[in-house]
Amino acid sequence: MNRSLRLNLALVAAIAVTFLLSLMAGKVWIPLDAWVTGDPRWPIIAELRMPRTVLAVLVGGALGVSGAAMQGYLRNPLADPGLFGVSSGAALGAVISLYFGYTASAWLLPAFALTGAGLTMAILALLVGRSGSMIVFTLAGVILSSVAGSMTALAISLAPTPFATSQIVTWLMGALTDRSWDDVWLALPLLALGGTLLALTGRTLDALTLGESAARSMGVDPLRLQLLIVVGVALCVGASVATAGIIGFVGLIVPHLVRPFVGNRPSAVLLPSALAGALLLLLGDCVVRAMPTVSELRLGIAMSMLGGPFFLFLLLRMRRGLA
Repeated sequence: MNRSLRLNLALVAAIAVTFLLSLMAGKVWIPLDAWVTGDPRWPIIAELRMPRTVLAVLVGGALGVSGAAMQGYLRNPLADPGLFGVSSGAALGAVISLYFGYTASAWLLPAFALTGAGLTMAILALLVGRSGSMIVFTLAGVILSSVAGSMTALAISLAPTPFATSQIVTWLMGALTDRSWDDVWLALPLLALGGTLLALTGRTLDALTLGESAARSMGVDPLRLQLLIVVGVALCVGASVATAGIIGFVGLIVPHLVRPFVGNRPSAVLLPSALAGALLLLLGDCVVRAMPTVSELRLGIAMSMLGGPFFLFLLLRMRRGLA
């Protein structure tokens, strides 16, 4: 049994254990003997904790595989799924929904967020054109992210009521609180499609590690690869932001955690990154629920508190490597 398979099996086992822990964890812990339909605590598990736990696995896995694909495509270990501007575009769409009060239906806010992600992806494709250039691609993503971020800040500063401002700021922090099965059914097909598209890029990303010229000589179509990456990441990140808000650093952290076990081939990193992302977000959600705070710490804040020092560690390690 090779190391990659052992790692994947270990991650699946850890996810299964953490999944059960997530169903028990919270301000009120629910023991295993309450997991029967006749118990009055069963609706808490079935309608509150179960969809939240499933969504944590889906979103964490999507962000993990997106980060691994981005780092493989750009050949940059510090690349993050948000680099395309898709997460900022999705966030702007959700903010517009909250700004104008279009939240009467549970589907409206995610629909606005997905529309924002789709428009960002379309504008990115128009800016890059048929060049397939990674430099143009990266710069276009940074520009779109900056524009969407500034428009989001403008919406916050001009919010019509303090309640709208509070809603926008709270949502942007990212969390899985109060998520329902509707959110799961909305995200599941989009995340599954996005993950499948990114999985198809594995061998092509391996060829790209030899350089663009060498990859072209091996038959790699840069435009096709770019399309798969853009659409796959847009679906994964857009659906994640639409249902959970902005949760950063997952896609940056998990590829670095799995590479020591599976090597540096991008194709070998994709699946373990998805599993590690699911496990990381599941553990983070358990921790924020169990913390003895008056109100629940937002998951996006918790991941930023973890990701910031990790990012600094990566920078220092790269600096020592270049010295």
